[in-house]
Amino acid sequence: MSTRILAILLILISPAAMAYIGPGAGIPILGSLIGVVVTVILVVSAILFWPIRKMLKNKKRKSNPEN
Repeated sequence: MSTRILAILLILISPAAMAYIGPGAGIPILGSLIGVVVTVILVVSAILFWPIRKMLKNKKRKSNPEN
């Protein structure tokens, strides 16, 4: 318990970090982030669209009994 309190106090007392992400590291990080976001969006939309697509396929099969 005391180590947690000590860690929290050290984090609160520490000065602000003067950090800079240059273009050499920033652009790949941004590209990776965009890739992850697009992947998550595609997965969620595919999961949500799956029942709709199946329903449309079944409806098309019922309306066209020749196949």
